[in-house]
Amino acid sequence: MIDHSLVKRFRQEVGDRLAHQRRLDQVNGLASMTGEDERQFARALISQVLEEHARSEIGLGRTPPTVEEEEALAAGIHAALFGVGRLQPLLDDPEVENIDINGCDRVFVSYADGQELMREPVAESDDELIELIQILAAYSGLSSRPFDTANPQLDLRLPDGSRLSAVMDVTLRPAVSIRRSRLGKVFMSDLVGNGTLSPEVGRFLSAVVGARKNIMIAGSTNAGKTTLLRALANEIPPYERLITVERALELGLDQFPELHPNVVAFEQRLPNSEGQGEITMAELVRRSLRMNPSRVIVGEVLGDEIVTMLNAMTQGNDGSLSTIHANSSMEVFNRISTYALQAGERLPIDATHMLIAGAIDFVVFVEKRNDYSRGGTLRRYVSSIREVNGCDGRVLSSEVFIPGADGSATPHAPVSCLEELAAHGYNPGGWL
Repeated sequence: MIDHSLVKRFRQEVGDRLAHQRRLDQVNGLASMTGEDERQFARALISQVLEEHARSEIGLGRTPPTVEEEEALAAGIHAALFGVGRLQPLLDDPEVENIDINGCDRVFVSYADGQELMREPVAESDDELIELIQILAAYSGLSSRPFDTANPQLDLRLPDGSRLSAVMDVTLRPAVSIRRSRLGKVFMSDLVGNGTLSPEVGRFLSAVVGARKNIMIAGSTNAGKTTLLRALANEIPPYERLITVERALELGLDQFPELHPNVVAFEQRLPNSEGQGEITMAELVRRSLRMNPSRVIVGEVLGDEIVTMLNAMTQGNDGSLSTIHANSSMEVFNRISTYALQAGERLPIDATHMLIAGAIDFVVFVEKRNDYSRGGTLRRYVSSIREVNGCDGRVLSSEVFIPGADGSATPHAPVSCLEELAAHGYNPGGWL
């Protein structure tokens, strides 16, 4: 068995030394190393790091790794550094948004400008593609994740923050989808600058976060929900303790200690080949409440964890954030009710609506659309914000921002908590 914590630690050390050498070469005016030269240099660095580790263990009176263990660690570190293989050029391209692979030689790439192009194969065979995904599954995330005939589905976060989803044996050929995180460290000002938010909506959402209101971000796949969630999270003061709960690590708030020094990131753990050891999203949400959180952030709600999360929002953990798939801000309530019916609690619709009304303060809906006035460029923008007002057999809500002439959210109805928002700098039409 490989110690994955050591692999991750040594991968970071080797990666840092490799990056340092690249910078030295650049400063000294030397030509950049070729891919193969870089791999050979990395192997030397891996041997150096492992030798230092062995000496350290001996100095502490512990048994150093055996030759076999060192070889396994070396292979693991190298795979963690270079396991992306032919995918690396696509992941290095800042304009690439999504990569869809339908077998090793059917590779479709979506770009930020709306183009969708077919690219060269990413592996010599489907078996090689599966092996590549297995390597990534072994060394990405908090624990090794199986990807084989017994476990034909996989979700994980790649080292660059991209989200990978893969399946095998339930399709004719292995299929992989990679969604890029082009905006990792993102702020509300960035989203105002690129047209996702109007300045008015930006001020409003900043005040909503400051007033510790619970927010559900809704939209279709690839609409920009996670990017908006990151930007909202970056409005949270640095002294607050954040607990994030995700199926596969994606948010990466813990990667920026200057913004959020006190973050604990939870990742769902899948069962092993014997069906043991699973830790579900619902269990992680419950566990998060025992970890002294200022706020709980659930990356994406897709199932029965919804009831636990809504309960968490009503138990003093105000200011929680989450995302959900939906076709409109109003549809969110039906989607939540459907998930709640799947939960072990099997809440009836009326009880679910009461729970929603007591837990969620605002629903923010994000849309994506090809803007043909700008050559078909893909546009993402907040089109609607709905305030939850209570429950009377169903969830009562009012759409406080509605789609304007260009689809972007514009003020429509007064907000019931305006005084609270005013205390955090929001005033309709301008700053206080």
